[in-house]
Amino acid sequence: MSPTETARRNHHDLFPGQLPALAVTDPELVEVFNNFAFDEVLSHGRLDARTRLMVQLASLIASQGMREYRALLGAALTVGVTPVEVKELVYQAVPYVGMGKVSDFLHATNDILKEFGVELPVPGQSTTTPKDRAEKGLAIQKEIIGAESIDGMRAAAASDEMHIQDYLAGNCFGDYLTRTGIDVPRRELLTLSMLISLGGCEPQVRGHVLANLNVGNSRGLMLDVITQLLPYIGYPRTLNALRILNEVAPAHEDQ
Repeated sequence: MSPTETARRNHHDLFPGQLPALAVTDPELVEVFNNFAFDEVLSHGRLDARTRLMVQLASLIASQGMREYRALLGAALTVGVTPVEVKELVYQAVPYVGMGKVSDFLHATNDILKEFGVELPVPGQSTTTPKDRAEKGLAIQKEIIGAESIDGMRAAAASDEMHIQDYLAGNCFGDYLTRTGIDVPRRELLTLSMLISLGGCEPQVRGHVLANLNVGNSRGLMLDVITQLLPYIGYPRTLNALRILNEVAPAHEDQ
């Protein structure tokens, strides 16, 4: 199978003057993958290049795809994803993926940003203080997830578990989702991408499909995201995500 002209062109736009790293040792696989990822899959949907690369980077952090992450981060910077946006998507991975997995990606991100001549640290994006993080976090948690759902979840929590509910409000949402640099609808796409890519998070995927709908992201947009993740996460996790999307937001509702 030869590379298609579209695959060649799209690859060149992301990696100007660079051949795929495995083109010499594994040319057949590279041709199959590139024709699929950079032609067939890219022909579907309406995601702009910046959003597509951001959700793919978030997915690669969750699935621990360091080599592909490093390659796509360079591509993201090439097409105009800003250093602040890059840092924000990495920071946002911490409450969903955990620092144990994110730390290596943060160091890799810093290395690549320096290669691109970016001065670190980038401008800060925090909007909370230790005094108001819990209040602001609970407010945006209710905005994204739904006030009724959050009130119900907190009311149903056992007394010895309330600290976890408080952590969700103050830390997960207050420390991270209140930050500027990336707007809330795009942050929800990043969250959904991470949860899909982690695997085993179907209840959370379901919740964040609903959250995406709450912040204005349509079924069609989420389907576009799932489609663009497919080459990097494989079919099982893709089909699991599609099943949940169809249960929560059936196709006829979006049409």
